[in-house]
Amino acid sequence: MWAFVTNPVEAGSCGPGVESVEASDATHFKARAKVGIGFINARFNLDGEMVSVTESEVAEVKAHGQAPGSAVDGTATMRLSDGPDGGTTMNWSADVNISGTLASLGARLIEGTANKMIGQTFVCMKTKLEA
Repeated sequence: MWAFVTNPVEAGSCGPGVESVEASDATHFKARAKVGIGFINARFNLDGEMVSVTESEVAEVKAHGQAPGSAVDGTATMRLSDGPDGGTTMNWSADVNISGTLASLGARLIEGTANKMIGQTFVCMKTKLEA
């Protein structure tokens, strides 16, 4: 599981709208994703980095992305722990700042769309890990 969730190409392919993910080296990656919120669509070019990793326990990822008229900066942290019945539990949190055209849509619309996309991502990841 650890190898999957810390591999930006593998885990990144589960993000809704992700068109490509390329690892530059062991800690850096580039991604391209199309995001739609309400009636506005934007194609982001993202630069990401695994900034902190404690093997099989905690990983922190930072990313910066640009799209025409919008930008996004975010940090996500995932923590793995032993789960019930021998499984693994992932606790995930993120802090994301959006500016520009997409930010003008308002927090409610952005939050609802983000929560839907996050849910889709984790369903995909679970499906791939259980395959």
